Amino acid sequence: MAQQERGVRTRRAILEAAAVAFAEHGYTAATVADILRTAGVTKGAMYFHFDSKEALARGVLEVQTEQVLPEQEIKLQEVVDVAMAMTHRLVHEPLLRAGTRLSADPVAARRHRGGAWPLWGDLLTEFLTEAHERGETLAHVVPREVAELVVGALNGVHLYSQLETGLSDVEARVSTLLRHLLLSIARPAVLACLDVAPDRGARVVREVARMPASA
Repeated sequence: MAQQERGVRTRRAILEAAAVAFAEHGYTAATVADILRTAGVTKGAMYFHFDSKEALARGVLEVQTEQVLPEQEIKLQEVVDVAMAMTHRLVHEPLLRAGTRLSADPVAARRHRGGAWPLWGDLLTEFLTEAHERGETLAHVVPREVAELVVGALNGVHLYSQLETGLSDVEARVSTLLRHLLLSIARPAVLACLDVAPDRGARVVREVARMPASA
């Protein structure tokens, strides 16, 4: 069991080191030597878990949507929470920043079928479909279309904030985006109940940290 736990920690350390390299240098410029140096592991240890730089990129992308958020009474609130929690984590977690950069990298995205964006799109489509079935959205809403719109808009806002302020205002910008977007898809009674404050993501992430490991 102890050996298995060490293996899990080593794998995570390698992924996080790869994320730092991809976030700072991009997929093409990042080197295995950079990743090994940051992770503090041998080449043999890395290749035990990942047989190539491409496998490392795939591993970084696969963890983008792994965090399970608390369920909410209103399903549209879960859509908001996904966007705000992901944005908050983007500021603080290299793994999220790396996923964003890899998804925008033509080489990496082509190799990994569009990067992490389709994963986020699938997740939001699931939530929006349930919200629509519950009557939380307006009649004209098509869940897949809205999900893809949200993913594209989020990435545009993230990029704009990165270039303008180094992500220092990204949560406020995403809050503004969601307030305007929700006006066009949410029923008025539901809209009035949604929490889209700039600190919503931080509060959700803290709540996740307090959840039991089995939740």
